[in-house]
Amino acid sequence: MAAISQPIYTALYLAAPEVDRQFLWGLEALIFVLLTAFAGSALVMAKRYALGFSAIVFSAVLNVVQVGVGLTQFGPFRMAAAVNADLSDVASSVVAFSFFGYNAAKILLGLAAVVFGMARMIEGSKVLGGTAVLIGAVAFVANSLAMMFGLQGFLPSPVAGGSGVLATLLLALCLFSISVDE
Repeated sequence: MAAISQPIYTALYLAAPEVDRQFLWGLEALIFVLLTAFAGSALVMAKRYALGFSAIVFSAVLNVVQVGVGLTQFGPFRMAAAVNADLSDVASSVVAFSFFGYNAAKILLGLAAVVFGMARMIEGSKVLGGTAVLIGAVAFVANSLAMMFGLQGFLPSPVAGGSGVLATLLLALCLFSISVDE
């Protein structure tokens, strides 16, 4: 579900940034909470790919926090900054903190895409697996740079976010037929 909601959210943000996304954020929060439980369950049951499942679990936890900050803090801090311009830096820091968590989660999803992409390559799906490894590595590096240097830093943040969303989608496709209990 997160692999579907993230591209929808990204497309909506690009096409109509003025549209209220509260419901979609709330839905994503629920998805991330459930993903934490299901991926955690897979992590403890799997005989293989512990690194990949661990990355998924902790990316989901980080995304719950990130979405929670967005849902509960963005509005109040923006309103406070509108009333008192001296608070605009504080409002910006809340957004930056949220994106720090977002980028950290995308680093982990990039890592999981590499792990499960390699597994798919071993199992014979060279195109899907190779693409997941490549995009996962790009997401890992791009989000690492965005996290280290900030949203306005080393490279444009849409590269980091977009590669992370694509890595998430490819990861989901890789997970459909991975055998974890051999």
